Amino acid sequence: MDLIDTIRPLAKKTDSKILMVVLDGVGGLPLTVNGDTELATAQTPNLDALARESQLGLVELVGAGITPGSGPGHLSLFGYDPLKYVVGRGALSAVGIGVKLRAGDVAVRGNFASLGKNRIIADRRAGRPSNEKNAEVVAKLRAAIPEIDGTPVEIYTESEHRFVVVFRGQGLDEAGQGLGANISDVDPQVTGVPPRVAEGHDPASERTARLVNAFVARAEAALADEPQVNGVLFRGYSDVPHFPSFEDIYQLRAACIASYPMYKGLASLVGMDVLEVEGEEDALEGKVAALEKSWDNYDFFYWHVKKTDSTGEDGDFFAKVKKIELFDALLPQLRALQPDVLCIVGDHSTPSKLASHSWHPVPLLIQSRYGRKDLAGRYTEEEAGKGSLGLRRGTDVMPLLMANALKLQKYGA
Repeated sequence: MDLIDTIRPLAKKTDSKILMVVLDGVGGLPLTVNGDTELATAQTPNLDALARESQLGLVELVGAGITPGSGPGHLSLFGYDPLKYVVGRGALSAVGIGVKLRAGDVAVRGNFASLGKNRIIADRRAGRPSNEKNAEVVAKLRAAIPEIDGTPVEIYTESEHRFVVVFRGQGLDEAGQGLGANISDVDPQVTGVPPRVAEGHDPASERTARLVNAFVARAEAALADEPQVNGVLFRGYSDVPHFPSFEDIYQLRAACIASYPMYKGLASLVGMDVLEVEGEEDALEGKVAALEKSWDNYDFFYWHVKKTDSTGEDGDFFAKVKKIELFDALLPQLRALQPDVLCIVGDHSTPSKLASHSWHPVPLLIQSRYGRKDLAGRYTEEEAGKGSLGLRRGTDVMPLLMANALKLQKYGA
Protein backbone atom coordinates (compact mmCIF):
# COMPACT_ATOMS: atom_id res chain seq x y z
CA MET A 1 0.00 0.00 0.00
CA ASP A 2 1.26 3.49 -0.84
CA LEU A 3 2.21 5.28 2.40
CA ILE A 4 0.42 8.36 1.04
CA ASP A 5 -2.88 6.48 1.31
CA THR A 6 -2.17 5.86 5.01
CA ILE A 7 -1.08 9.40 5.82
CA ARG A 8 -3.85 11.28 3.97
CA PRO A 9 -6.75 10.36 6.33
CA LEU A 10 -4.56 10.93 9.42
CA ALA A 11 -3.31 14.41 8.52
CA LYS A 12 -4.86 17.37 10.31
CA LYS A 13 -4.44 21.12 10.20
CA THR A 14 -2.71 22.83 13.12
CA ASP A 15 -0.91 26.13 13.65
CA SER A 16 2.52 24.49 13.87
CA LYS A 17 5.15 25.19 11.21
CA ILE A 18 7.65 22.86 9.53
CA LEU A 19 10.88 24.01 7.88
CA MET A 20 12.66 21.42 5.71
CA VAL A 21 16.15 22.49 4.64
CA VAL A 22 17.58 20.38 1.84
CA LEU A 23 21.36 20.69 1.51
CA ASP A 24 21.66 19.26 -1.97
CA GLY A 25 24.24 16.47 -2.26
CA VAL A 26 25.50 17.16 1.26
CA GLY A 27 26.65 13.60 1.98
CA GLY A 28 30.30 12.94 1.23
CA LEU A 29 33.33 10.71 1.61
CA PRO A 30 36.80 11.23 3.13
CA LEU A 31 39.65 11.82 0.70
CA THR A 32 41.86 9.37 2.62
CA VAL A 33 41.21 6.18 4.57
CA ASN A 34 39.89 7.05 8.04
CA GLY A 35 39.79 10.73 7.09
CA ASP A 36 36.88 13.15 7.48
CA THR A 37 34.07 13.87 5.06
CA GLU A 38 33.32 17.40 3.88
CA LEU A 39 30.68 17.78 6.63
CA ALA A 40 33.07 16.57 9.33
CA THR A 41 35.88 18.82 8.01
CA ALA A 42 33.71 21.94 8.00
CA GLN A 43 33.69 24.26 11.00
CA THR A 44 29.99 24.29 11.88
CA PRO A 45 29.41 25.59 15.41
CA ASN A 46 25.75 26.40 14.76
CA LEU A 47 24.95 23.01 13.24
CA ASP A 48 26.82 21.35 16.10
CA ALA A 49 24.74 23.21 18.68
CA LEU A 50 21.55 22.33 16.82
CA ALA A 51 22.54 18.66 16.60
CA ARG A 52 22.88 18.48 20.36
CA GLU A 53 19.22 19.53 20.67
CA SER A 54 17.91 17.25 17.94
CA GLN A 55 17.28 13.71 16.78
CA LEU A 56 19.60 12.41 14.07
CA GLY A 57 19.73 9.46 11.72
CA LEU A 58 20.63 8.42 8.19
CA VAL A 59 18.38 8.29 5.13
CA GLU A 60 18.44 6.10 2.02
CA LEU A 61 16.42 8.00 -0.55
CA VAL A 62 15.55 5.08 -2.82
CA GLY A 63 17.12 1.91 -1.42
CA ALA A 64 20.36 0.26 -0.39
CA GLY A 65 23.06 0.71 -3.00
CA ILE A 66 20.88 2.75 -5.36
CA THR A 67 22.24 6.14 -6.42
CA PRO A 68 19.34 8.62 -6.65
CA GLY A 69 19.00 11.51 -9.04
CA SER A 70 17.83 14.80 -7.59
CA GLY A 71 14.25 14.22 -8.77
CA PRO A 72 13.78 10.83 -7.07
CA GLY A 73 15.67 12.08 -4.01
CA HIS A 74 13.35 15.04 -3.54
CA LEU A 75 10.21 13.06 -4.29
CA SER A 76 11.23 10.61 -1.59
CA LEU A 77 11.74 13.43 0.93
CA PHE A 78 8.30 14.79 0.07
CA GLY A 79 6.79 11.36 0.78
CA TYR A 80 6.27 10.15 -2.80
CA ASP A 81 7.69 6.67 -3.42
CA PRO A 82 10.26 7.33 -6.17
CA LEU A 83 9.78 3.82 -7.53
CA LYS A 84 6.10 4.58 -8.14
CA TYR A 85 6.10 8.31 -8.91
CA VAL A 86 8.59 8.62 -11.75
CA VAL A 87 9.34 11.82 -13.62
CA GLY A 88 12.20 12.77 -15.89
CA ARG A 89 14.34 15.75 -15.18
CA GLY A 90 13.27 17.37 -18.43
CA ALA A 91 9.73 17.99 -17.17
CA LEU A 92 11.01 19.25 -13.82
CA SER A 93 13.29 21.76 -15.50
CA ALA A 94 10.65 22.82 -18.02
CA VAL A 95 7.97 23.43 -15.40
CA GLY A 96 10.55 25.17 -13.19
CA ILE A 97 11.19 27.83 -15.83
CA GLY A 98 7.48 28.27 -16.54
CA VAL A 99 7.08 26.16 -19.69
CA LYS A 100 3.60 24.68 -20.10
CA LEU A 101 3.67 21.06 -21.23
CA ARG A 102 0.78 19.48 -23.11
CA ALA A 103 -0.25 15.90 -23.78
CA GLY A 104 2.00 14.45 -26.47
CA ASP A 105 5.01 16.68 -25.69
CA VAL A 106 8.41 15.48 -24.49
CA ALA A 107 10.78 17.66 -22.47
CA VAL A 108 14.45 16.83 -22.03
CA ARG A 109 17.20 18.28 -19.89
CA GLY A 110 20.39 19.15 -21.78
CA ASN A 111 23.97 19.88 -20.83
CA PHE A 112 26.19 22.05 -22.97
CA ALA A 113 29.48 20.19 -23.32
CA SER A 114 33.00 20.62 -24.70
CA LEU A 115 33.83 18.15 -27.46
CA GLY A 116 37.34 17.48 -28.75
CA LYS A 117 38.68 15.56 -31.72
CA ASN A 118 36.41 12.76 -32.97
CA ARG A 119 33.60 14.16 -30.79
CA ILE A 120 35.27 12.95 -27.61
CA ILE A 121 33.73 14.61 -24.52
CA ALA A 122 36.34 16.74 -22.76
CA ASP A 123 33.98 18.44 -20.28
CA ARG A 124 30.36 17.42 -19.67
CA ARG A 125 29.55 20.92 -18.37
CA ALA A 126 31.49 23.07 -20.87
CA GLY A 127 33.32 24.81 -18.04
CA ARG A 128 30.05 25.89 -16.40
CA PRO A 129 29.41 28.90 -18.68
CA SER A 130 27.67 31.99 -17.36
CA ASN A 131 23.92 32.34 -17.75
CA GLU A 132 24.61 35.09 -20.28
CA LYS A 133 26.75 32.76 -22.39
CA ASN A 134 24.09 30.07 -22.05
CA ALA A 135 21.46 32.48 -23.42
CA GLU A 136 23.75 33.44 -26.31
CA VAL A 137 24.22 29.79 -27.31
CA VAL A 138 20.51 29.05 -26.90
CA ALA A 139 19.75 31.91 -29.31
CA LYS A 140 22.07 30.29 -31.87
CA LEU A 141 20.30 26.97 -31.52
CA ARG A 142 16.85 28.53 -31.78
CA ALA A 143 17.84 30.10 -35.09
CA ALA A 144 19.33 26.86 -36.38
CA ILE A 145 16.73 24.37 -35.14
CA PRO A 146 13.18 25.82 -35.09
CA GLU A 147 11.74 22.44 -36.08
CA ILE A 148 12.79 18.94 -37.10
CA ASP A 149 10.78 17.04 -39.72
CA GLY A 150 7.75 19.21 -39.03
CA THR A 151 7.94 18.84 -35.22
CA PRO A 152 8.25 22.22 -33.46
CA VAL A 153 11.32 22.46 -31.20
CA GLU A 154 11.54 24.91 -28.28
CA ILE A 155 14.88 25.60 -26.55
CA TYR A 156 15.27 27.38 -23.20
CA THR A 157 18.08 28.52 -20.92
CA GLU A 158 18.02 26.87 -17.50
CA SER A 159 21.28 27.89 -15.80
CA GLU A 160 25.03 27.67 -16.38
CA HIS A 161 25.58 24.61 -18.63
CA ARG A 162 21.96 23.44 -18.41
CA PHE A 163 19.25 24.00 -20.97
CA VAL A 164 15.85 22.52 -21.77
CA VAL A 165 14.40 21.30 -25.06
CA VAL A 166 10.70 20.64 -25.61
CA PHE A 167 9.64 18.61 -28.63
CA ARG A 168 6.03 19.58 -29.25
CA GLY A 169 4.07 16.47 -30.15
CA GLN A 170 1.12 18.63 -31.24
CA GLY A 171 -1.36 16.55 -29.28
CA LEU A 172 -2.21 12.88 -29.36
CA ASP A 173 -2.74 10.90 -32.57
CA GLU A 174 -5.78 8.73 -33.35
CA ALA A 175 -4.31 5.92 -31.26
CA GLY A 176 -3.99 8.27 -28.27
CA GLN A 177 -0.22 8.55 -28.62
CA GLY A 178 2.07 11.52 -28.80
CA LEU A 179 5.83 11.50 -28.63
CA GLY A 180 7.27 8.88 -26.28
CA ALA A 181 9.78 9.50 -23.49
CA ASN A 182 11.19 5.98 -23.04
CA ILE A 183 14.56 6.84 -24.57
CA SER A 184 18.19 6.09 -23.72
CA ASP A 185 20.49 8.93 -22.72
CA VAL A 186 22.83 10.74 -25.08
CA ASP A 187 24.91 11.75 -22.03
CA PRO A 188 27.28 8.89 -21.03
CA GLN A 189 27.98 10.79 -17.76
CA VAL A 190 31.73 10.32 -18.21
CA THR A 191 34.41 12.11 -20.22
CA GLY A 192 36.82 10.55 -22.74
CA VAL A 193 34.10 8.98 -24.88
CA PRO A 194 31.76 10.35 -27.57
CA PRO A 195 28.07 11.13 -26.94
CA ARG A 196 25.78 8.13 -27.22
CA VAL A 197 23.12 7.65 -29.86
CA ALA A 198 19.61 7.94 -28.43
CA GLU A 199 17.45 4.83 -28.80
CA GLY A 200 13.68 4.61 -28.31
CA HIS A 201 12.23 1.58 -26.57
CA ASP A 202 8.73 1.68 -28.08
CA PRO A 203 7.33 3.02 -31.35
CA ALA A 204 6.35 6.44 -29.96
CA SER A 205 9.75 6.80 -28.29
CA GLU A 206 11.56 5.75 -31.47
CA ARG A 207 10.00 8.81 -33.13
CA THR A 208 11.37 11.02 -30.36
CA ALA A 209 14.81 9.37 -30.49
CA ARG A 210 15.10 10.26 -34.17
CA LEU A 211 14.32 13.89 -33.29
CA VAL A 212 16.89 13.84 -30.49
CA ASN A 213 19.66 12.44 -32.69
CA ALA A 214 18.88 14.96 -35.43
CA PHE A 215 18.97 17.76 -32.85
CA VAL A 216 22.40 16.65 -31.57
CA ALA A 217 23.86 16.65 -35.10
CA ARG A 218 22.38 20.03 -36.03
CA ALA A 219 23.45 21.57 -32.72
CA GLU A 220 27.06 20.49 -33.20
CA ALA A 221 27.03 22.02 -36.67
CA ALA A 222 25.56 25.28 -35.35
CA LEU A 223 28.14 25.48 -32.53
CA ALA A 224 31.18 24.45 -34.56
CA ASP A 225 32.75 27.91 -34.16
CA GLU A 226 32.41 27.89 -30.37
CA PRO A 227 35.73 27.18 -28.62
CA GLN A 228 34.20 25.56 -25.52
CA VAL A 229 30.40 25.25 -25.74
CA ASN A 230 30.33 23.09 -28.87
CA GLY A 231 28.25 20.03 -28.01
CA VAL A 232 25.02 18.94 -26.34
CA LEU A 233 24.23 15.99 -24.09
CA PHE A 234 20.71 14.83 -23.21
CA ARG A 235 19.21 12.87 -20.32
CA GLY A 236 16.00 12.97 -18.31
CA TYR A 237 13.29 12.68 -20.96
CA SER A 238 9.72 13.04 -19.74
CA ASP A 239 6.19 13.61 -20.87
CA VAL A 240 3.50 15.33 -18.80
CA PRO A 241 3.63 14.06 -15.18
CA HIS A 242 0.81 14.05 -12.64
CA PHE A 243 1.17 13.78 -8.84
CA PRO A 244 -1.24 13.73 -5.90
CA SER A 245 -1.41 17.16 -4.30
CA PHE A 246 1.00 17.76 -1.41
CA GLU A 247 -1.63 19.92 0.30
CA ASP A 248 -4.31 17.28 -0.14
CA ILE A 249 -2.09 14.57 1.37
CA TYR A 250 -0.70 16.49 4.35
CA GLN A 251 -3.22 19.32 4.90
CA LEU A 252 -0.30 21.74 4.58
CA ARG A 253 -0.06 25.01 2.72
CA ALA A 254 3.45 24.60 1.36
CA ALA A 255 6.03 26.96 -0.14
CA CYS A 256 9.22 26.34 -2.07
CA ILE A 257 12.26 28.59 -1.71
CA ALA A 258 14.79 27.55 -4.35
CA SER A 259 16.82 29.10 -7.15
CA TYR A 260 17.43 26.34 -9.68
CA PRO A 261 14.52 25.68 -12.06
CA MET A 262 14.51 21.90 -11.65
CA TYR A 263 13.74 22.13 -7.93
CA LYS A 264 11.13 24.81 -8.44
CA GLY A 265 9.58 22.61 -11.11
CA LEU A 266 9.35 19.61 -8.81
CA ALA A 267 7.80 21.68 -6.03
CA SER A 268 5.30 23.12 -8.49
CA LEU A 269 4.33 19.67 -9.77
CA VAL A 270 3.36 18.51 -6.28
CA GLY A 271 1.41 21.73 -5.68
CA MET A 272 3.74 23.93 -3.60
CA ASP A 273 3.77 27.69 -4.14
CA VAL A 274 7.13 28.74 -5.58
CA LEU A 275 8.28 31.98 -3.93
CA GLU A 276 10.40 34.69 -5.54
CA VAL A 277 14.02 34.89 -4.39
CA GLU A 278 15.96 38.13 -4.90
CA GLY A 279 19.69 38.35 -5.53
CA GLU A 280 22.17 36.19 -7.37
CA GLU A 281 21.26 32.63 -8.22
CA ASP A 282 21.40 30.49 -5.09
CA ALA A 283 22.11 33.55 -2.92
CA LEU A 284 21.37 32.29 0.57
CA GLU A 285 20.67 35.77 1.94
CA GLY A 286 17.87 36.18 -0.60
CA LYS A 287 16.41 32.84 0.46
CA VAL A 288 16.46 33.86 4.11
CA ALA A 289 14.65 37.08 3.20
CA ALA A 290 12.02 35.17 1.22
CA LEU A 291 11.46 32.84 4.18
CA GLU A 292 11.13 35.72 6.66
CA LYS A 293 8.74 37.62 4.37
CA SER A 294 6.40 34.64 3.89
CA TRP A 295 6.66 33.04 7.31
CA ASP A 296 3.11 33.86 8.40
CA ASN A 297 1.52 32.62 5.18
CA TYR A 298 2.47 28.93 5.08
CA ASP A 299 2.59 25.80 7.25
CA PHE A 300 5.48 24.08 5.45
CA PHE A 301 8.61 25.48 3.83
CA TYR A 302 10.99 23.62 1.53
CA TRP A 303 14.26 25.61 1.57
CA HIS A 304 16.90 24.45 -0.91
CA VAL A 305 20.70 24.94 -1.06
CA LYS A 306 22.30 23.92 -4.37
CA LYS A 307 26.02 24.66 -4.16
CA THR A 308 26.79 21.86 -1.71
CA ASP A 309 26.00 19.60 -4.68
CA SER A 310 27.66 21.62 -7.46
CA THR A 311 31.00 21.77 -5.66
CA GLY A 312 30.84 18.03 -5.02
CA GLU A 313 30.14 17.38 -8.71
CA ASP A 314 33.16 19.53 -9.55
CA GLY A 315 35.32 17.30 -7.33
CA ASP A 316 36.30 20.28 -5.16
CA PHE A 317 36.40 18.99 -1.58
CA PHE A 318 37.32 22.27 0.10
CA ALA A 319 34.90 24.37 -1.96
CA LYS A 320 32.13 22.05 -0.70
CA VAL A 321 33.42 22.51 2.85
CA LYS A 322 33.18 26.28 2.36
CA LYS A 323 29.57 26.06 1.11
CA ILE A 324 28.64 24.03 4.20
CA GLU A 325 30.27 26.66 6.41
CA LEU A 326 28.39 29.46 4.62
CA PHE A 327 25.11 27.72 5.41
CA ASP A 328 26.16 27.24 9.02
CA ALA A 329 26.79 30.97 9.35
CA LEU A 330 23.20 31.87 8.50
CA LEU A 331 21.55 29.02 10.39
CA PRO A 332 20.81 31.29 13.39
CA GLN A 333 18.56 33.40 11.13
CA LEU A 334 16.50 30.32 10.30
CA ARG A 335 16.31 29.28 13.94
CA ALA A 336 15.23 32.80 14.95
CA LEU A 337 11.90 32.13 13.21
CA GLN A 338 11.32 29.34 15.76
CA PRO A 339 9.83 26.66 13.54
CA ASP A 340 8.00 24.01 15.52
CA VAL A 341 9.88 21.39 13.51
CA LEU A 342 13.21 22.03 11.80
CA CYS A 343 14.61 19.38 9.47
CA ILE A 344 18.02 19.38 7.76
CA VAL A 345 18.66 16.64 5.23
CA GLY A 346 20.16 15.93 1.81
CA ASP A 347 18.47 14.63 -1.32
CA HIS A 348 21.48 12.41 -2.08
CA SER A 349 25.21 12.27 -1.44
CA THR A 350 27.67 13.92 -3.83
CA PRO A 351 31.16 13.05 -2.57
CA SER A 352 33.88 15.26 -4.01
CA LYS A 353 36.01 12.12 -4.18
CA LEU A 354 33.62 10.71 -6.82
CA ALA A 355 32.59 14.03 -8.41
CA SER A 356 29.12 12.53 -8.84
CA HIS A 357 26.03 11.42 -6.96
CA SER A 358 26.47 8.28 -4.87
CA TRP A 359 24.47 5.65 -3.02
CA HIS A 360 25.68 6.61 0.47
CA PRO A 361 22.95 7.49 3.01
CA VAL A 362 22.57 11.17 3.93
CA PRO A 363 22.39 12.59 7.46
CA LEU A 364 18.97 13.58 8.75
CA LEU A 365 18.33 16.03 11.60
CA ILE A 366 14.94 16.75 13.17
CA GLN A 367 14.50 19.30 15.94
CA SER A 368 11.21 19.54 17.81
CA ARG A 369 9.92 19.58 21.39
CA TYR A 370 9.21 15.87 21.22
CA GLY A 371 12.55 14.21 20.48
CA ARG A 372 14.19 11.58 22.66
CA LYS A 373 17.74 11.82 24.01
CA ASP A 374 20.25 11.38 21.20
CA LEU A 375 23.91 10.37 21.20
CA ALA A 376 24.83 12.41 18.12
CA GLY A 377 26.79 15.58 18.80
CA ARG A 378 27.36 16.96 15.27
CA TYR A 379 25.53 17.01 11.96
CA THR A 380 27.91 14.62 10.18
CA GLU A 381 27.53 11.22 8.55
CA GLU A 382 29.38 9.42 11.36
CA GLU A 383 27.52 11.15 14.17
CA ALA A 384 24.15 10.73 12.45
CA GLY A 385 24.84 6.98 12.39
CA LYS A 386 24.71 7.06 16.20
CA GLY A 387 21.38 8.89 16.27
CA SER A 388 18.06 7.76 17.67
CA LEU A 389 16.32 7.88 14.27
CA GLY A 390 18.45 5.05 12.89
CA LEU A 391 18.56 4.25 9.16
CA ARG A 392 15.37 5.37 7.40
CA ARG A 393 13.88 5.40 3.95
CA GLY A 394 13.40 8.81 2.41
CA THR A 395 9.62 8.37 2.44
CA ASP A 396 9.76 8.17 6.25
CA VAL A 397 10.85 11.79 6.58
CA MET A 398 7.51 13.55 5.99
CA PRO A 399 5.56 11.30 8.40
CA LEU A 400 8.22 11.96 11.04
CA LEU A 401 7.98 15.72 10.51
CA MET A 402 4.19 15.58 10.60
CA ALA A 403 4.25 13.56 13.82
CA ASN A 404 6.72 15.94 15.48
CA ALA A 405 4.49 18.85 14.47
CA LEU A 406 1.48 17.05 16.05
CA LYS A 407 -0.25 17.02 12.67
CA LEU A 408 -1.12 13.29 12.57
CA GLN A 409 -4.11 11.67 14.24
CA LYS A 410 -3.92 8.23 15.80
CA TYR A 411 -4.15 5.29 13.41
CA GLY A 412 -6.87 2.81 14.30
CA ALA A 413 -8.92 2.31 17.43
